[in-house]
Amino acid sequence: VLRDDFRQPPGDVVVAAGEPAVLECVPPRGHPEPSVSWKKNGVRLSDEDERLTIRGGKLMLASTRKSDAGVYVCVATNVVGERDSEPAELVVF
Repeated sequence: VLRDDFRQPPGDVVVAAGEPAVLECVPPRGHPEPSVSWKKNGVRLSDEDERLTIRGGKLMLASTRKSDAGVYVCVATNVVGERDSEPAELVVF
């Protein structure tokens, strides 16, 4: 089972370059409990980028760069399938 509704979709974030940014997402209820990953501009993010931490439903960027700006989507995945959240925009100025 994987419900459609995200308990908390990510919201838009505006941050100054060099500052940390946090996008939060609470995935829909599911059985088994869905795991959360993130996509930026349609491309799945890798947690191999050391500036990037994905913990629970949070995406944390240690120090943002202009290149981090874009549209982020929270993806909930379990054996049934995956659901994308509404997009959120990260603006870096």
